[in-house]
Amino acid sequence: MSSDAQQVGSAVPRRKLIEVSIPLQKINEESAREKSIRHGHPSTLHLWWARRPLAAARAVLFSQLVDDPSSRPDLYPTEGDQNLERKRLFELIERLVVWENSNDEELLREAHTKILESTDGNPPPILDPFAGGGTIPLEAQRLGLEAHASDLNPVAVLINKALIEIPPKFAGQPPVFPGVAEETIQSWPRATGLAEDVRRYGQWMRDEAEKRIGHLYPKATLPDGSKATVIAWIWARTVMCPNPECRIEMPLVRSWWLGKKKGKEAYVVPVIEGRTVRFEIGHSAKLPDGQADGTVSRTGAMCIRCGASVERDYIKSEGRAGRLDAQLMATVAEGDRRRVYMSPTDEHERAAEIAHPIDVPPQKLAYHPKDLWTPPYGLTHFADLFTPRQLTALTTFSDLVAEARENVQRDALDAGIEVGDRLDNGGSGAAAYADAVATYLGMGVSRLSDIANSLCRWENTKEQIRNLFARQAIPMIWDYPDTTPFGTAAGSFTVSLNSICKSIRVAGTQIGVASQISAELAVDLPSLISTDPPYYDNIGYSDLSDFFYVWLRRSLKDVHPSILSTMLVPKAEELVANPYRHDGKEGAHKFFEDGFREVFRRAREYALPDFPITVYYAFKQQDTSKDGQASTGWETLLEGMIRSGWQITATWPMRSELGNRMLSQGTNALASSIVLALRPRPETAPRIDRRGFIAVLKSELPQKLRELQQGSIAPVDLPQAAIGPGMAVFSRYSAVLEDNGSKMTVRTALQRINAILDEVLTELENDFDSETRFALAWFRQNAFSTGVFGDAESIANARGVSLDFLERAGILTKGGGKVALIAPDDMPADYDPATDQSISQWEVVMHLTRVLASDGIPAASALLGQVPSSIDRELCKELAHLMFKLAEDQKKTALAVNFNALGAAWNDIARGAETVGQQMTLS
Repeated sequence: MSSDAQQVGSAVPRRKLIEVSIPLQKINEESAREKSIRHGHPSTLHLWWARRPLAAARAVLFSQLVDDPSSRPDLYPTEGDQNLERKRLFELIERLVVWENSNDEELLREAHTKILESTDGNPPPILDPFAGGGTIPLEAQRLGLEAHASDLNPVAVLINKALIEIPPKFAGQPPVFPGVAEETIQSWPRATGLAEDVRRYGQWMRDEAEKRIGHLYPKATLPDGSKATVIAWIWARTVMCPNPECRIEMPLVRSWWLGKKKGKEAYVVPVIEGRTVRFEIGHSAKLPDGQADGTVSRTGAMCIRCGASVERDYIKSEGRAGRLDAQLMATVAEGDRRRVYMSPTDEHERAAEIAHPIDVPPQKLAYHPKDLWTPPYGLTHFADLFTPRQLTALTTFSDLVAEARENVQRDALDAGIEVGDRLDNGGSGAAAYADAVATYLGMGVSRLSDIANSLCRWENTKEQIRNLFARQAIPMIWDYPDTTPFGTAAGSFTVSLNSICKSIRVAGTQIGVASQISAELAVDLPSLISTDPPYYDNIGYSDLSDFFYVWLRRSLKDVHPSILSTMLVPKAEELVANPYRHDGKEGAHKFFEDGFREVFRRAREYALPDFPITVYYAFKQQDTSKDGQASTGWETLLEGMIRSGWQITATWPMRSELGNRMLSQGTNALASSIVLALRPRPETAPRIDRRGFIAVLKSELPQKLRELQQGSIAPVDLPQAAIGPGMAVFSRYSAVLEDNGSKMTVRTALQRINAILDEVLTELENDFDSETRFALAWFRQNAFSTGVFGDAESIANARGVSLDFLERAGILTKGGGKVALIAPDDMPADYDPATDQSISQWEVVMHLTRVLASDGIPAASALLGQVPSSIDRELCKELAHLMFKLAEDQKKTALAVNFNALGAAWNDIARGAETVGQQMTLS
């Protein structure tokens, strides 16, 4: 290592686990699994866009604070001791990220103890200056850390208050709803008492609302004469056909299908009667002959009476003129374990024909054609996105929040609680408790608005309503469902509130703080940063969150006057590249980059010297350049961080999808998000030339790769993870100088890191046994296809092994002047490694690949457990990684998938193999 590198390295405090290795595969698996979990998940408290998985945030925070064993030679003097302790930490993380363990207090105490050991008993406060949906501060709180969440967006601030600030304030307090505490003989741990009050007063709101407006939601009369609750009324927007010979109110329908479940199919059949359209219900596996599936396309619509093509511009002009109407197409009722679809009736049409309520949110939608699609059709105000009946329901529930709050305060006073200050002033008495309950009730109304609007979809494959924000936009929808807020299915107030209550019950008890403040000011706090900043123009948070804000403000402006003071969400300072707000693309780009750099420049000034900060980077696929070698946004982020005075010490690809894309190693392809660990670069950091930089890379990368591979990283993720130690070298210097004296760019540095990574992996082949080195050389030329005998013999002789021996060893077949490696699928199923007298690393990996693909991890563990100790398992793991790379290079996708699976599952297989070995020893 160069003297410069030693000088810089000696100034670095103890390395944290996240800067060395983490059990990435398990973290990613649990992050993906978390997507299917709803009950009790904090995301069900209130919608927010692009949340990071809880599992990832929990693992990152833990690894950010806990020392890597290699940094504690006083406790772990040998490399073996360090590897053993690192393995124990991995096993703790792997338990910690499992959803079912999220509130395992004993496990969380164990994790907190480890954090205390690495922070001298005094862990720093955690700050997320772009808190958004609250994942990071919530997980900091769960780990027993002081959590600070800040955001400019008032909706995000309310979500964070509801997640980390309010529940701990009232933890252990019994409910005040009359009779509940007496009728239930139990303690009220955590915020379960608060959750119970939210449920009870929410039920009161629901019942009171039904008394006032229940008549607007009549029951359906089934074919047998019985009554049933309506699940949804399905409406179609209509516009007058421009054909003067037709002029019907033509229905605008995306799809006629109502239900597609096998044996339960249902669809709408339009029937033309003169110049009117009525609708019937059909039941069969396909639509009637001649009936196209819907009337709307990307370019326009078609009239079902005259067949005229109608352009989108005509529909838009009619909408702006106020002539976009709607007609009931079908009624969906709850039947006996199935949906019942019925034609519209006059009674149900009249029930929805009510006057437009007066006291509705008056705010106008912003101009943002990328995310807000309705204004061109005349739906320019938020109230336009709801039917009169939906507005009546939402305003009724919204008004009841204030009434419920008064009931809570009265009952709290009756329970002997002092009135105290309001919640907004830091109070914790009856007034503050009433504010707390009202906050969740108001969020229940806001949550209800997401599914009680005229931009929802009817999901005909699942036969249920799909909420508006199934995507990060407010789209234009043609046929839409309207549901009752008094039922038990999706769309009811009770369902919305129950989800909120489940989130409150599992909230933490460690006090947290949520503030409405810009990131630039927030980073001045003496805290350790872990954050998921907005990425460029991915999501227009402020424009989208206005949809919820108008209802939150209507319900809660007296409860949270400081947060809900403005008519709409503040937008001018939002750190998003919005060309409609910042003088076009160039202005937006400059605004974002300048703001981003300023935040992290200030964060650099207040950084804690003993810990790395962590920053999540969410990428768009469009970022990838045409040559497939880079991501402009990714490079911009790295350049910006380095220029702001940060040294990048790790990069971890975080995947929240179940399947990994197979991408070539040279691309450093990005995952769904990447976590960077960064430390302040010393002001005195030296420069280095290109040759010195490459020498340091070659010196450090081999050991760093071995450390990375201890973390059960899938081979597909290794190139991205390897950027971390590579960029750590590049960014530790104030500059890397090219031969002409110019500064090396991040793009060039990434190319050099990739090239040296390839060299290092190739050099590692020297550690393999001769049989494996032959197989690798032959695989590069022929994969598992046949090749010429003479070529094979030449390669074998160079490695001191004979083809006869390789044939007896079960590695290849030969004959007729041809030679071929035996593919994993063709390996014998009755293979017993314990009796194999000529076993090699190649054989072990090929057999494990076969068994894992066919029978899973337990069978692979059983096989590995019988492999003799003369075979180095770590080399087998490295071989699996290398085989993935070679298969990718040769575009053998199926093989690459199988080798990737083996590399990703290796730690689980090895753990299972240890159990097998112990059982064999005992027997």
